[in-house]
Amino acid sequence: MRCPFCSIEDTKVVDSRLVAEGDQVRRRRECQACSERFTTYETAELLLPRVVKQDGVREPFDENKMRSGMQRALERRPVGVELVEAAINHIKHSLMATGEREVSSLVVGEAVMEQLRALDHVAYVRFASVYRSFQDLDEFRKEIDKLSAEAATATASGVDVD
Repeated sequence: MRCPFCSIEDTKVVDSRLVAEGDQVRRRRECQACSERFTTYETAELLLPRVVKQDGVREPFDENKMRSGMQRALERRPVGVELVEAAINHIKHSLMATGEREVSSLVVGEAVMEQLRALDHVAYVRFASVYRSFQDLDEFRKEIDKLSAEAATATASGVDVD
């Protein structure tokens, strides 16, 4: 693995552990030349369906693009990296499970919103506001009211909601 700091290819693994429910290996590495440390994640390469955008353009599924959008929504929220990685893996597995060669970008967006709703309600509303192009405060209010109603129903039935 090439060092991202000095580009030397001689790095050693300092620590390895399974993350994201065992679907990923997190490795701490140290460069033999400059002694800088960095983290890499190793996953199996899986064939994911192509994404069909709303304008009809087809493009390969881009995990980094999805991760970036989720991280933007989760900025300054108390959600750990491992939970985010687990959510991303869940989305990828559900997309592969469809067995389809192509999937609508709407399906991907809804899957991201579902995972964010489970992780953090503030991040969910942030993402939904961009994804669904909220135009005014009433749209925010409706979404927040819907979340509040779901939380109240879950609390009344004894389900733990965070």
